[in-house]
Amino acid sequence: MQTLYLLVPLAPLLGALIAGLFGHYIGRDWSHRITISLVFTSLIASIIIFMDVLDGNTYNGTVYTWLVTGDTSFEIGFLIDQLSATMMVVVSLVSLMVHVYTIGYMREDPGYQRFFSYISLFTFSMMMLVMSNNFLQLFFGWEAVGLVSYLLIGFWYKRPTATYANMKAFLVNRVGDFGFLLGIAMVLMYFGSLDYATVFAQAPSEANTTVELIPGMEWMLLTVICILLFIGAMGKSAQFPLHVWLPDSMEGPTPISALIHAATMVTAGIFMVARMSPLFELSEAALSFIIIIGGITTLFMAFVAVVQTDIKRVVAYSTLSQLGYMTVALGASAYSAAIFHLMTHAFFKAVLFLGAGSVIIAMHHEQNMQKMGGLKKYMPLTYWTMFIAALASAGVPGFSGFFSKDAIIEAVQFSNIPGVEFAYFCVLATVFVTALYTFRLIFMTFHGAPRMDKHTKEHLHESPWVVTLPLAVLAIPTVAAGWFIGPIVFGSYFDGVIHVLPEHDAIEKLGAEFTGIFGMMIHALSTAPFWLSVGGIFTAWFLYIARTDLPEKIKKMFGPIYTILDRKYYIDEFYSWLFAGGTRALSTFLWKVGDIKIIDGFFVNGTARVVGWTAMLVRRFQTGYIYHYAFTMIVGVFVLLTVWLY
Repeated sequence: MQTLYLLVPLAPLLGALIAGLFGHYIGRDWSHRITISLVFTSLIASIIIFMDVLDGNTYNGTVYTWLVTGDTSFEIGFLIDQLSATMMVVVSLVSLMVHVYTIGYMREDPGYQRFFSYISLFTFSMMMLVMSNNFLQLFFGWEAVGLVSYLLIGFWYKRPTATYANMKAFLVNRVGDFGFLLGIAMVLMYFGSLDYATVFAQAPSEANTTVELIPGMEWMLLTVICILLFIGAMGKSAQFPLHVWLPDSMEGPTPISALIHAATMVTAGIFMVARMSPLFELSEAALSFIIIIGGITTLFMAFVAVVQTDIKRVVAYSTLSQLGYMTVALGASAYSAAIFHLMTHAFFKAVLFLGAGSVIIAMHHEQNMQKMGGLKKYMPLTYWTMFIAALASAGVPGFSGFFSKDAIIEAVQFSNIPGVEFAYFCVLATVFVTALYTFRLIFMTFHGAPRMDKHTKEHLHESPWVVTLPLAVLAIPTVAAGWFIGPIVFGSYFDGVIHVLPEHDAIEKLGAEFTGIFGMMIHALSTAPFWLSVGGIFTAWFLYIARTDLPEKIKKMFGPIYTILDRKYYIDEFYSWLFAGGTRALSTFLWKVGDIKIIDGFFVNGTARVVGWTAMLVRRFQTGYIYHYAFTMIVGVFVLLTVWLY
């Protein structure tokens, strides 16, 4: 079985190396054949491992010792349990579908082989992250996915917007990763090990340990470590205020939008916090911080999605909001619900992203929904798969998103973590907003009168099978994945993997009322989330089908609010003023004061002036008259005698 563990990450790595180094020689077709075959191999291995884990066989061992210093070993190792096995299957399945989809989407692109190399390398990096059994390998995978996402977002590097977006993503993630690295450093400093099992076993004994970050101010050690680790998650999982990179990353090709923003990079932070549950459970302050950040991200990013006209940006802000749901669940100690929503979201969000890409292909790379409309009859398969994903995203009973989202909302209601009231309001209100912006996308794109130009309309047709097949395949778990909520969320699936203190166990309280998926759906008909979802869908229908004149009137009526949402709360402008502007102001100060006045003015020119002044003074004694030299010698002897006698 250990051979299969190695095969899961190394197969995509081999594909990345072949396509990247030899893609020019083997050509386009063999580049995608080899990479897809190897990712498919990784998927099959992941499924076999998953089935083995279900039989009770887990693994925690070292594969390679990289460095030993003193009593500390830096190792590469695998932890294979229910959490990592679930992530392996989800990541490899979505990655495989994205690889197949890429054949149709990127067919004419000159960087075809390079793109396949990048997405296979990304899959390898993500696998190393989720399979790690220590903080060193976790950090390696963490940084590797960040690096490859930089390459993918800026794949079309000749576009200034793409290079700006990938640099923005890279820099914002460095902010989060700096906190993440500090957290890992503190783990090594106080626990003396980077191995998960060792750290988790020692954590209870360090629960009351304090540290002085500022002299005279004591902080709980585990609170500091957990918040620092979560800052890393805020960067990777795009939580407020480190969320600004994700919408701009839409500048990359659509397949990477699905790969990065559906099941992989942005969920790395969610996975990490769930994996670190033995640490986070010992710090209520850290959980409170997480639940507040998640609540802000959930609601306020959903509002921004309502005013977007770029089809990919609507889905991007939807991703931000759904990640906020997962983060709220983590803060409420509902880790199993967070991972379950991660899984269901991976499928329906991948369908939405890939479906948006299918629309963009048909529209000759037009992304503005105001120039679409009436595409349903031209693209039926794309429409119905996206419609299914929209129902799941809106939380309609029976679809996967309903089960995971409802579990989170109910768990938050049962939670007792400080800040839970604010988070509950946010997740509940977001149900309406999610249904509104999701079906706004569906109605503006596929319904109503066509708004595209005549040439585009004449050439509209369904995308090729390599584009629609992944949509159809992913639509199946978009419907059915939620049906496994019983064993995964309320059952013993994560026993021994995720640790929750009895006083924080909202899932246990919620599970006592769980009566099966049909009971959950029937019960939902009398709850606020269901009617908020129905209200959001009806509002979208009324505004974008029945009364298409109203959105413009509402926009004018609430002009200032619309502007705030359209400008994304001016956070980008604030960061530009504070960080970019502040850096420029500091650079100007260092140039004018440090360089011109101090270095050039004082040291360089000042030295020359001192030399000139000294030379002028010495010249007065170099006259050529003997009596001047004699007088100087007498004065010198007098000074020496005075010093000596003194």
